[in-house]
Amino acid sequence: MSVADDQFDAEADEIIHACLNLEKPKSFFLYAGAGSGKTRSLVEAIRKVCREQGRRLSLTGQKIGVITYTNAACDEIKQRLEFDPRVEVSTIHAFAWSLIAGYDADIRQWLAARLLQDVAELEEAQAKGRRNSKAATDRARSIESKLRRYAGLDSITRFVYSPTGDNRTRDALSHAEVIAMTADFLGTKPGLRRLLITRFPILLIDESQDTSRRLMDALLDVEAAYRDAFCLGLLGDTMQRIYADGKDRLAEAIPDAWAKPRKRMNHRCPTRVIALINKIRRDEDGEEQQPRSDAGPGVVRLFVVPQSIADKAVAEAAIAARMGEITGDQNWAAGSEAIKTLALEHMMSARRFGFEQFFEPLYAVERIRTSFLEGTGAGIGLFTREILPLVTSMRASDRFAAAAVVRRTSPLLERKALEAAGNKQAEILGKARAACDGLLALVSANEKPTARAVLRYVAETGLFTIPDVLAPFTVADEVAPEGDAEGEAGEEASEEQEVNRKSELGGWRLALDAPFDQIEKYDRYVRGASQFDTHQGVKGLEFPRVMVIVSDDEARGFMFAYDKLFGAREKSKTDLENEAAGKETTIDRTRRLFYVTCSRAEESLAVVYYTADPALARDSMIRQGWFEPDEIEFIG
Repeated sequence: MSVADDQFDAEADEIIHACLNLEKPKSFFLYAGAGSGKTRSLVEAIRKVCREQGRRLSLTGQKIGVITYTNAACDEIKQRLEFDPRVEVSTIHAFAWSLIAGYDADIRQWLAARLLQDVAELEEAQAKGRRNSKAATDRARSIESKLRRYAGLDSITRFVYSPTGDNRTRDALSHAEVIAMTADFLGTKPGLRRLLITRFPILLIDESQDTSRRLMDALLDVEAAYRDAFCLGLLGDTMQRIYADGKDRLAEAIPDAWAKPRKRMNHRCPTRVIALINKIRRDEDGEEQQPRSDAGPGVVRLFVVPQSIADKAVAEAAIAARMGEITGDQNWAAGSEAIKTLALEHMMSARRFGFEQFFEPLYAVERIRTSFLEGTGAGIGLFTREILPLVTSMRASDRFAAAAVVRRTSPLLERKALEAAGNKQAEILGKARAACDGLLALVSANEKPTARAVLRYVAETGLFTIPDVLAPFTVADEVAPEGDAEGEAGEEASEEQEVNRKSELGGWRLALDAPFDQIEKYDRYVRGASQFDTHQGVKGLEFPRVMVIVSDDEARGFMFAYDKLFGAREKSKTDLENEAAGKETTIDRTRRLFYVTCSRAEESLAVVYYTADPALARDSMIRQGWFEPDEIEFIG
């Protein structure tokens, strides 16, 4: 390992260390591309602060705050820092709650205003929408649920929240509410701002490009107001922004007064992969990385495949075997365990892995897309953290594990219910056991139940608490089918259906029609346990052999457009208008995802491109210059 390579970005580390001066703090934005050793720089900088200024932190009771995106990243940084008590490492949700917990009167007031605003918007949509439609029924039930929650606010003395839980009790806040509330409070409450900078004179945010834009804007405002006493350190790479609610064009929002160190060496990838990812981002921001002097050459290939090919799995197995021939690495031919397969668009994975009907309607709802991809939120949590674990335990005849699931969250076995039952506790336990047995029978029937059927069973038996967002679907609809009349139900009905699809309620209505077993497949996917991995799941990780699968047809052109990125299709009028206005385009989003996935490869990379016109695609890619002509092969 070259010492010179390890010191290549030493200047960036020195700049960061100089900024973390409690006497004279200076905010900074660290550009750190793929494989640049960002986490190592973060940990080393914190260690230096603790060595040189740790006594001051201990005497004042202050801490260095570190915000990371996942619990796994939190654990890794804590371990590297040997659990230093002067450093508080947390996810953004845990950090936000640490600021506002206990402000119960303010939380109540904020929630009341938000609920009334939501009700007003629903009532406006109800007035414009078609009566006796499923969408109207959903809205009516949602209005009723929100008004019920509004009426109960005064009886809540203390609000609760778990950054890793589903937060479904009457006094609990949702993940989205905590983030929005914290952003609003930081903007309107000077006392909370002072509390923030007093507790955390240094606040470092990893993967800052994916931090909620509302909260990021609030933190930038705090920094501007307290610049002489507060260091806000943002680490990340705008090219690796993958969540829709991250702040667009974050680099452009950074004040001129900030330090802007850059880490330009890629310690992960071989030279050929680095050359490719430099070209991918060339038209985005022109940033380039340098390979290590001891980096291997690496292998990159583009396989162009007709999108009409009958069996994609067979084609991809043939491509893996061909990569084994090209590289001399027989692990390519050893099967999927040795290859990391990355689909650039979630809908592709949903279709291939068999959970499309459940996934597509909820993925289409922009407001909940980020939490849905993370597998969080009260609605999805009911299925993935309560119903599925119970079903899994019952299938395995593990009564002990099943009892643990029910005892943890079921209202049937709440302590108050058992205490009230007195000597009739055996009846309650029998009722819970019968409910569990009935659930197993339902999901094991020859005719697969829908997610809605499972939800209604759980509601009827009281097995688990039903979150508000799913409450409208626990009873049968009492309306005429949409579109069964002429005139009013024609064009107007299609508009109503479109509105329905864009709402969270509409998304759930459609998703619950999917077979229950699709939720199990979705759960495996978002946890990274399926053969396909998410681009969220692999960010920061690396693999010797990577296969990236690209297909506009499978992705249905939803949010992304590979043919446009690769030059095989012209930009749309909307793309050109957004480009002219400085707004994000489908090509921008696609470029970022392609960059993130290609930059995972440590040794060799195969890009599989399904297209309607392979010859046109090959010519376009040669003109683009990302791949050499002899690196492009036709399959099928």
